[in-house]
Amino acid sequence: MACTGIENIDEAITLLEQNNWDLVAAINGVIPQENGILQSEYSGETLQGPAYDPSSHPSSSSSTPSSSSAFRHVVPSRQIVERQPRMLDFRVEYRDRNVDVVLEDSSTVGEIKHILENELQISASKMLLKGWKSGDVDDGTVLKTLHLPKNNSLYVLTPDLPPPSSSSMPGTLQESLNQNFMLIVTHREVQREYNLNFSGSSSIQEVKRNVYDLTSIPVRHQLWEGWPASATDDSMTLAASGISYPCHRLTVGRRSSPAQTREQSEQQCTDVHMVSDSDGDDFEDATEFGVDDGEMFGMASSALRKSPMMPENAENEGDALLQFTAEFSSRYGDCHPVFFIGSLEAAFQEAFYGKARDRKLLAVYLHHDESVLTNVFCSQMLCAESIVSYLSQNFITWAWDMTKEANRARFLTMCTRHFGSVVAQTIRTQKTDQFPLFLIIMGKRSSNEVLNVIQGNTTVDELMMRLMAAMEIFSAQQQEDIKDEDEREARENVKREQDEAYRISLEADRAKREAQEREIAEQFRLEQIKKEQEEEREAIRLSLEQSLPPEPKEENTESVSKLRIRTPSGEFFERRFLANSKLQVVFDFVASKGYPWEEFKLLGTFPRRDVTHLDPNKSLLELKLYPQETLFLEAKE
Repeated sequence: MACTGIENIDEAITLLEQNNWDLVAAINGVIPQENGILQSEYSGETLQGPAYDPSSHPSSSSSTPSSSSAFRHVVPSRQIVERQPRMLDFRVEYRDRNVDVVLEDSSTVGEIKHILENELQISASKMLLKGWKSGDVDDGTVLKTLHLPKNNSLYVLTPDLPPPSSSSMPGTLQESLNQNFMLIVTHREVQREYNLNFSGSSSIQEVKRNVYDLTSIPVRHQLWEGWPASATDDSMTLAASGISYPCHRLTVGRRSSPAQTREQSEQQCTDVHMVSDSDGDDFEDATEFGVDDGEMFGMASSALRKSPMMPENAENEGDALLQFTAEFSSRYGDCHPVFFIGSLEAAFQEAFYGKARDRKLLAVYLHHDESVLTNVFCSQMLCAESIVSYLSQNFITWAWDMTKEANRARFLTMCTRHFGSVVAQTIRTQKTDQFPLFLIIMGKRSSNEVLNVIQGNTTVDELMMRLMAAMEIFSAQQQEDIKDEDEREARENVKREQDEAYRISLEADRAKREAQEREIAEQFRLEQIKKEQEEEREAIRLSLEQSLPPEPKEENTESVSKLRIRTPSGEFFERRFLANSKLQVVFDFVASKGYPWEEFKLLGTFPRRDVTHLDPNKSLLELKLYPQETLFLEAKE
């Protein structure tokens, strides 16, 4: 921040991460585009750096040109003499081609696409330029705002363009482009499976880049098994590669770099030369020259080491543990504890936060290459079959290398966070010759307790006894946890059963209530229908009653027929009709009394006949219902 003038700490950290925490590279990547090139008053050399007021940095007054500091302080007399553009190099991959592009940082992403358009003969509008560390960007983004390092790798995707052989694809292959493939990818070093879904139009290159995000193995270092022989080009789509549908199994591992292979070969040659030239006299000569046995064995041990147990400043703890496991196996053989691959927090989760019956103790092995006890402890004790078997059954074993100061400081920080400052101080005060250390940790409800710290100067029997003693303490605690967990589960089961019974009861009550409501609604509906029907019948009756001709009087001069009608209930009603009245008038009269002829029939007595079957347009006189007649009403069947 003092050198670049950047006051935003998040931006400063981002720049450091992009340059792998290389301070000089991060500053050199920012200064040219922010401050130009400054001329030093002390010499004729051109010095890149920001001009600032020394009054804000009192300590700068004591700096001299011969100072050993990595950065020179710039005094006010320096002047900006020139502003030079910063050039950025891009290597862009597309299918089987690589295109190198060099641009000023003042250029835009769209300018890169225009250059690629000329090189690849592909329209810029159909390109997706991927690989930016800051995520996807648009064509108008200025490269300077992305804070890119000098060398960058990008790749081009063209989802709208078919692969080269698509013109001759059969119909089934064209259909498979729209299908989804399940790739079951096994990470060989950690024995972990990933289930990945890809469309048939995805390329093999996209699969490898996704696997890089999951495993942190760069594409160029990936070693694959399981691809069909026809999958010869990373730009090929999955549909055209010949993989199995709907699932296909693959295995990926890390390929050894040529430098490592060459270093191992040279080291093997050196080892063979040392063995062939060594004899008993070498030890005598060493003694004569004042070299004691410890130094001799220390040098031999250092010479036999092929690489450090763990990289310094490793960004990913899982990758660091992978290298640790591989190097441990190469030094001490394959019979060793199974080291947990992952962060210390993940090891806690695995050991302490499962069901009480599945919990285990956590063993943390702290390695140190400079300790004279390390080789003996690892080869004779840690790799003993009895120790390995006991640890695998009862412990989750996690390891860390304390040789490098950066790794040591990193572990002490983790130790303070998870175990407290007392344990961290205990480990900090351990001398090199007291390593390696073996920490036995038990998880409790609210904290993690370190049961034992075992130093390297021990024996197999003593180590086993201390492991078993820790197991006894853990077993007692585990039994209490199991009891508490069982009681809690029993309470939860009872509560679940009560909740389920209550839910069933509520559902039964609701069903009963709904049935009652449906019954009431149906009854109401039927009553409404009945009421409507009755109202309709009453309206018809009243209409018929009003339409009837007036009843003739007894002293009427015209012929009158007197009809006496008996109802089904035994009641009688009488009425006089003109003899020339039609039978329909009688039917209307009976209907006006509530007995419609559609539902009732009218029967005569002598002779017995069904009057409702007679012609209603004939008169009573014609039908011989004159001068009087008794009729009976009877409901129709």
